[in-house]
Amino acid sequence: MARQMMIEGKDVIALSAGEPDFDTPQPIKNAGIGAIEAGKTKYTNVDGIAELKQAVADKFNRENELSVEAGDCFVAAGGKQIIFNALMATLNLGDEVIIPAPYWVSYPDIALLAGATPVMINCDAKSGFKLSPEMLAGAITEKTKWVVLNSPSNPTGAAYTKDELVQLGEVIKKHKQIHVLSDDIYEHLLYDQREFFTIAQVCPELAPRILTLNGVSKSHAMTGWRIGYCTGPRPILAAMGKLQAQSTTSASSISQWAAVEALNGSNDFLNEWREVFQRRRDFVVKGLNAIDGLDCLTPDGAFYVFPSCSAHFGKVSKGGRAIDNDEDFVMALLAENNVALVHGSAFGLGGHFRLSYAASDSDLREALNRIEEFCQGLQ
Repeated sequence: MARQMMIEGKDVIALSAGEPDFDTPQPIKNAGIGAIEAGKTKYTNVDGIAELKQAVADKFNRENELSVEAGDCFVAAGGKQIIFNALMATLNLGDEVIIPAPYWVSYPDIALLAGATPVMINCDAKSGFKLSPEMLAGAITEKTKWVVLNSPSNPTGAAYTKDELVQLGEVIKKHKQIHVLSDDIYEHLLYDQREFFTIAQVCPELAPRILTLNGVSKSHAMTGWRIGYCTGPRPILAAMGKLQAQSTTSASSISQWAAVEALNGSNDFLNEWREVFQRRRDFVVKGLNAIDGLDCLTPDGAFYVFPSCSAHFGKVSKGGRAIDNDEDFVMALLAENNVALVHGSAFGLGGHFRLSYAASDSDLREALNRIEEFCQGLQ
């Protein structure tokens, strides 16, 4: 709807995208150009070129204290394909996948495609949008095959601390059939000097049952380059390779060479990006909390906020639209005030909406003004 409105010439501010608004750093672009000029445009190994797998292993050793080799790593066309491969290669009919809600929208759908049952656990604002050991223990059955953890989270920006991950690991240790999918794609976008931890790092005895996922999309503004990577148990990686061999084969050769530069080169630009994102985050959280009827927690990382709008349910907009749920709220806001957000129920937790602050200061300022005007008009 937002795209159609833009085509019609309407001034829509879209804060629904899940990608950084920065450009890919020049040295990485140069590496991609260099790969083209050097003729590195042929098929590669299904699970990635040797140079990138080594760079991935070095990254995990250097930044996450994971003792892995290139043979323990796998490359695909984006983080989503890693998840798809892993779940499709391991799940059988009737298996269960525990997914804390709110969740990234693809987790449950991929589990369903694999014939499994997604088991959602509501983690509301009172829990900081995070899974507790008690909640996890209560959801586990003999059919549980995977637990999905995403930290920092899309859509909430919530991040688990070291102690929180250790406590979750203690629960998982008791159930030998359970594997963990740790989606760390927003690892480098943490604020307020928070330190990032991944569960395989703090629970090394669980490492043989953990698939640690990452990529260059968010950390290096390379969403369109389509490179995700992971490390995990070799039998699972081998099964993923068989599946990928019959779907996309390898990721783009050019993108892989660019990703080598991304992982091996300087990441100094991230300090500036984090400063910009944190400033935007603080501005947006303050602005949303100043609007009557909205309540917004301060996220730990990523570039999203996930405020509650449920205080406005039961009202009617200036344009005569009934606001009975979060989807009504965002659709009416788009139709009447030209701001595109995503309703919280799309992520498994109604009563909220997701706003991406990966946008210019001027767009964020104007969007907040329009959201405030919309809310003031609700009766």
